[in-house]
Amino acid sequence: MLSMLVSGIGMGIVFDGYRVISDELRISRLWIPIFDLLYWIAATLVVFQVLSSSNEGEVRAYVFIGLLLGIGCYYWLFSRITMKLVQVLIRTTKAIIRFMIRAFDMLIIRPLVLLYRIGKLFLAFLRAFAIFLFKIVVQLVRPFWLLTAWMTRPIWKPLLRYWKRWVNPIIAKWRVPERIASLRAGASKLWQRWKNRKEEKKDD
Repeated sequence: MLSMLVSGIGMGIVFDGYRVISDELRISRLWIPIFDLLYWIAATLVVFQVLSSSNEGEVRAYVFIGLLLGIGCYYWLFSRITMKLVQVLIRTTKAIIRFMIRAFDMLIIRPLVLLYRIGKLFLAFLRAFAIFLFKIVVQLVRPFWLLTAWMTRPIWKPLLRYWKRWVNPIIAKWRVPERIASLRAGASKLWQRWKNRKEEKKDD
């Protein structure tokens, strides 16, 4: 009798907790019958296990009386307290989760974003500085380059004539620029097709 009384109180606590959680989580009404069925199946199994351990599974009138008394005592004395406690636990859990999300954002996400922006700015500065140095080096080297070109003119001038006389006709004969342009166009079409397929997969 006492075991069934405690089982009835436990059933009431679980049922009230389940109702409060379903209301707080805004579970669709379509799922409520399924969850109710699962609750009653679980409650039946637990009560049967308690009954088996207490009086070897004998079902008598006092079993149902104990269950009804336990459920009635619970709803008369503890139902409101249990529902308020469950609501407080849910709100506390939500507050802790929000605090953890904000702490994660403040301590990890925002510093990483700041480091990314600083790194990006630093790389942009290095790029601008490298371009500036390159221009200075080009201006400094240009006189030496002109002098070297003038001094080596007897060497590369015949080579240039040979190139114009023999290599250019071969290039024109084999249509090298046209073939290169065709290869580029083919690669561009393949790339575009790949991008289109990837976008179609994302849309699906």
